[in-house]
Amino acid sequence: MLLAAILRSPDIRSNNPMKTVIVTGVAGLIGQVTAVRLLEKGYRVIGIDNMNDYYDIRLKEYRLKTLESADRFSFHRIDIEDRTALESIETGSDVTGIINLAARAGVRYSKVNPFVYFSTNTTGTLNLLDFAVKRSLKKFVLASTSSLYAGQPTPFTEDLPVNEPISPYAASKKGAEAICYTYSYLYDLDVTVCRYFTVYGPAARPDMSIFPFIRWIDNGVPITLFGDGSQQRDFTYVDDIAEGTVRALETETGFEVINLGGSKPHELNYIIKLMEDGLGKKAVRDHHPFEKTDMKVTWADISKAKSLLNWEPEVSVEEGIARTITWHKDNRKLVNSIILK
Repeated sequence: MLLAAILRSPDIRSNNPMKTVIVTGVAGLIGQVTAVRLLEKGYRVIGIDNMNDYYDIRLKEYRLKTLESADRFSFHRIDIEDRTALESIETGSDVTGIINLAARAGVRYSKVNPFVYFSTNTTGTLNLLDFAVKRSLKKFVLASTSSLYAGQPTPFTEDLPVNEPISPYAASKKGAEAICYTYSYLYDLDVTVCRYFTVYGPAARPDMSIFPFIRWIDNGVPITLFGDGSQQRDFTYVDDIAEGTVRALETETGFEVINLGGSKPHELNYIIKLMEDGLGKKAVRDHHPFEKTDMKVTWADISKAKSLLNWEPEVSVEEGIARTITWHKDNRKLVNSIILK
């Protein structure tokens, strides 16, 4: 079935037909795919995004275009830091909750401008929590990060102490998690915090490795590699992340932190090999020193996701990279036009 048809066809299996969900960061990779999943299940979606230019806005416009023709989707170009603008959004009694995917992302850039990370990730989350309470919403889902587990033993379980964030990005997300707990405690707001692990897929962020590596290998340009490629990441395909996020929305948890990850870390060198095999070309490597803010390994224990959300990833990294390369080949003109920073 074509995407446009899917977006107009409520899933009769949905437990919450024709309810409305607010999705912030809807023009981001996870936001767009999550919105599609919600629309497939019969929800209405109010999408929010400030369309900032942290990376080339044409990728955000490309993602947003896939949603704008949907009958049950509306869009507001709003910054979650702007409380007055948030208050202008009209909501009815059918709004079931908020999925907050709006964030300043990028570990390395957070060293350059830490202030915007806290104003968006921490204060922006506070604004949305306040909005939820004032509108008597019952559910709040926060996108958080595996970056909080720096220095902890693997695999990462949610009960590990996350008291030593090694980047402003991680610290800003820790602040967001903390204020989520406070609002859950004070106002009986049901909050699920999803800690994501290295999300990738078609039309992903160009400041993460997957997008530029495929482009560089395809075009014979040396890839910029920090370290020797032995660092391991728990790569998680975006469709799996979106499904887990929707299940978090639909599950009453009280306050819970839940890992959503592939549960099987892979060396970056292996990911590069998958790209080489898929493109039929060899990578030329331009090595740089390992970044101090980067983690050597991420690895999710997803026991809680399995038990509380009945969720586990379905797309292997081999299949996920293959799908991403196919998208790249089908969209070379767009891919090659994107400005990389």
